Amino acid sequence: MAIATGTKAPDFTLKSKNDDGLADVTLSENYGKTATVLLFFPLAFTSVCESELCGIRDSLADYEGLNAKVYGISVDSPFSQEAFAKANGLNFPLLSDFNKEVSKAYDVLFEDLLGFQGVSKRAAFVISKDGEVVYSESSDDPKKLPDFEAIKAALA
Repeated sequence: MAIATGTKAPDFTLKSKNDDGLADVTLSENYGKTATVLLFFPLAFTSVCESELCGIRDSLADYEGLNAKVYGISVDSPFSQEAFAKANGLNFPLLSDFNKEVSKAYDVLFEDLLGFQGVSKRAAFVISKDGEVVYSESSDDPKKLPDFEAIKAALA
């Protein structure tokens, strides 16, 4: 079961890759400035993940208008994520949880998904400016997308 609302969000630093190279992204750097939306997804270059993240791409202004930063997180390498982001014109950072530590900390790691061990579940979290989890959603069904309206409501 994913971490509960009302708890302190586990802090992390993960790698993101773009044309400028690898960069560290630390959750707590948003504290005091902006809310954060974390979208865990199973694997880059899969149809449901592509649909989810392209939907976020197309509605990113909604999240920015609610003073929130959005990050996609998967266990893919940052290099695979960069190719996935470029192929789909994604306009927000994808963070590599290659070592699976963050997915474990948020309790959203499949032990087995179609024979693949250690893949992130499809999950969504809203972290307040104070670092508190104010929305938590996780699904054992990798085809079930998060409730984006509920995520936006948690940001309002």
